[in-house]
Amino acid sequence: MSPRIALLFVLLGACLMAAPARATPPIEHWQTAAGTRVYFIETHDLPMLDVSVDFPAGSVFDTAEMSGLAALTQRLLRLGAAGLTEDEIARRVADTGAQLNGRFDSDRGGMALRTLTSADELKQALDVLGRVLQAPVFPEAVLAREKARVIATLRDQDTKPEAILNKAFSALIYGRHPYALRAAGEPDSVARLTRDDVLAFYRSHYAADQAVISIIGDVSRAQAQALAAALTASLPRAGRAAVFPEVEDIKRAETRAIAHPALQSHVLVGAPGIRRGDPDYFPLYVGNYILGGGGFVSRIVDEVRSKRGLAYSAYSYFEPLKVRGPFVIGLQTRRDQAAAALEVVRSTVREFLAQGPTEQELTAAKQNIVGGFPLRIDSNRKLLDYLRVIGFYELPLTYLDDFSANVEKVTVADIRRAFAQHVDAAHLETVVVGADEAMLRASAKSE
Repeated sequence: MSPRIALLFVLLGACLMAAPARATPPIEHWQTAAGTRVYFIETHDLPMLDVSVDFPAGSVFDTAEMSGLAALTQRLLRLGAAGLTEDEIARRVADTGAQLNGRFDSDRGGMALRTLTSADELKQALDVLGRVLQAPVFPEAVLAREKARVIATLRDQDTKPEAILNKAFSALIYGRHPYALRAAGEPDSVARLTRDDVLAFYRSHYAADQAVISIIGDVSRAQAQALAAALTASLPRAGRAAVFPEVEDIKRAETRAIAHPALQSHVLVGAPGIRRGDPDYFPLYVGNYILGGGGFVSRIVDEVRSKRGLAYSAYSYFEPLKVRGPFVIGLQTRRDQAAAALEVVRSTVREFLAQGPTEQELTAAKQNIVGGFPLRIDSNRKLLDYLRVIGFYELPLTYLDDFSANVEKVTVADIRRAFAQHVDAAHLETVVVGADEAMLRASAKSE
């Protein structure tokens, strides 16, 4: 990166930190001739552009036999493309002062670019992004190296309590659904993957008419239209929407205790929750803030940690996805306190489901959520993350404008009804990693 570009980024960072909260900007939306959906926010506060291109190419499209394929495909995109080696790609990006990053989760795979909008830098950065998206070459040598790197990481993770916990919890609440699979795969499944597998996944899931492009920054609508069209012009068309398998309901309440030498017990409790766009999202969001999402002002933290000192950390959240993402309650505690902490969590959830929050709790939650919302959209990077969600999950273009109003109109009755509909205290799964002997014996008897 040249000294001039480096200095400019330092100055821009200072401007971003000092910028006051802004009003919610308007979102423009259109579709390219190839069928790509584009979401655009025009802002000329800074000479910068953020672009994200997402595809339905997340780990939900893996199978047990080939788990890790989606993640490996996305990982390899920028490691060789259209005549450029991975080093040349990195050098061209660095020369412009740009940042090129992968984007990957359960539902999505893609790339994101942050660049200056001066003509030379913008042209070179977008050229690299276009090559990476449309003409990756997946070199055999790079594939072998990255597989070895992933396998080594997975084997290391399999010794850590947090990774063991998350893997067991996903398997327990999702069963045979692909959300149960570890996104990075398993050592054996990754070892089996070939270049043909990667190429086939890329051709099936990185299609122009399934892509969603999010753009925010210092360009005009005409410039945004041109660059969006160029970024997907050479991609194939799938001719159909991606299919996300539905999630089945859980009809059990199993507690799985797993031995581990960790000094404390790591605990997750939960079940499949809601999909993006569910009409009950705001009652559940506000209600969960009161239950376990609001830190020290939430009930779970108050009951488990503040009143009884039974946990170092405690929380809950909903993670809505294309289909039903997880509802999760988590905590960490001493081994000998895990059973007591779990009982407090369960009784707190049962009481919340039966009675809902108080009016005082609801008022305080609304004030905190609405008061903090401007800080969640006070930079282009944060706005881009919202734009990606709005675009990929086809939420209303007024989502940001309506956010505070949707929070304000939630009632105690709404929260009670929504939680009764989506959370069943009798069917919550539990995983404890680092359990004490009594819990391990009890778990073994139940299996």
